[in-house]
Amino acid sequence: MSISEAHPTISPGQRAPDFTLPAVDGSGTVSLADYRGRTPLFLALFVGLWCPFCRRAIAQVGMSEPALKASGIETLGIVATPPENARLYFKFRPTRFRLAADPELTTHRAFGIPKPTPIPELMKALGEIRINPDGILPEPLPIMEAAAAVAKLDGYTENDTDHTDMERQWPQLKGQFLIDRDGIVRWANIECATEGLAGVGKFPSSNDILAAARTLVNAEPS
Repeated sequence: MSISEAHPTISPGQRAPDFTLPAVDGSGTVSLADYRGRTPLFLALFVGLWCPFCRRAIAQVGMSEPALKASGIETLGIVATPPENARLYFKFRPTRFRLAADPELTTHRAFGIPKPTPIPELMKALGEIRINPDGILPEPLPIMEAAAAVAKLDGYTENDTDHTDMERQWPQLKGQFLIDRDGIVRWANIECATEGLAGVGKFPSSNDILAAARTLVNAEPS
């Protein structure tokens, strides 16, 4: 079974599932209804902050956010950790776009983002595949070694909450969606959907996101 077939995933043309989650900035809750009828939305679903590739992707989304906003598209990230852990992290590493906390991965499940079963064949493959998702490492490394090397480069030390999140969540995959103002998904990117395990840790480039955003904006009624 390929990773992309593990669970049915919300696809372009389908309605995005509703959600209501705690806002990381402490300003109540964030829901899809906040955007429906008002603005298109770029939605990025991450796992917990234990994931070094997610932490780097969050920073990348922060750099893309101004251009998305200039195109009339809001940005929302969902991090799979308790709100208080997210607030501690973003107190020291602030980002310019809005974030919500979903430690139980309810939004990942609602959008059908796969969580592969760690069967022996998968574990063997994880040990054999070598990755270097954003080219920061001198050479591709086995997945676990690559994650550890990126964390070391970033100077990040996991806390107890990170360890708990990782034990509950791994190997949950990540996904990104462009949703129009009517709540219909118009573009989706799911980790590993096209490359298999070689896609672990990869996130669409800012150029890819902005190209998809331009297509969405051009299709929106004036």
